[in-house]
Amino acid sequence: MNAGANEPTLVLIPGLMCDQAVWSGQLHALSGRVSRLRIAEHGYADSLPQMASSVLADTGGPLLLAGHSMGGRVALEIARRAGERLRGLALLDTGFRAVAAGEAGTQEIQGRRRLLDQAQREGVRSMAAIWVRGMVHPDRLSDSTLIDAIIDMFARRSAAHFAAQVKALIERPDAATLLPQLRCPTLLLCGQQDGASPPAQHQEMAALIPDSRLLLVPDCGHMSPMERPAAVAAALGEWLERCLA
Repeated sequence: MNAGANEPTLVLIPGLMCDQAVWSGQLHALSGRVSRLRIAEHGYADSLPQMASSVLADTGGPLLLAGHSMGGRVALEIARRAGERLRGLALLDTGFRAVAAGEAGTQEIQGRRRLLDQAQREGVRSMAAIWVRGMVHPDRLSDSTLIDAIIDMFARRSAAHFAAQVKALIERPDAATLLPQLRCPTLLLCGQQDGASPPAQHQEMAALIPDSRLLLVPDCGHMSPMERPAAVAAALGEWLERCLA
């Protein structure tokens, strides 16, 4: 496929401590549909705006953005800065609000800092083994292939990476007023049993985004691209068809 000057680039944006492995189940299907595809790398960026600016600096022209978890929040920050460049947006297992006020927000911050403390004291692999327990469907906890792949992916990062990304999430901007302004085909996808970014959160987003479609993936937790790779690949393929029509 020859890339034309106005063809969009599909940017896949990983979530917290994830790398290209989180998209491994979708890459083959997606690479056959677009001429330009890249996977964002957050490095040691410690704010969502900084992550968004990095993607924009590295990628010219029209954009198709697919972000998982924290990557979905990065995608929204890109939309805030360069909405005119967007040709499509896919938000997977993510959210749009800032840290809540009061006890709920305090508990979230304390939970993130406990994990960071463990990563700094015992190593990222030890922290990831705890983190993953609440992030996949309970029936998949005995799936050593899946669990090992997630833990290995986290272990490729350092505690310094984790500290930067925890800071970015704690200080995340609120995107509630942005959602009604989005003007591109938008996919909202969520594992039916995602406890970290639950379906109700995505239903709220779907009500706010004009051209959006919501898909709940059954028997699936927060790590949908790795837990149900075929279902996610199919959903992203259908979304791309809408975007490129």
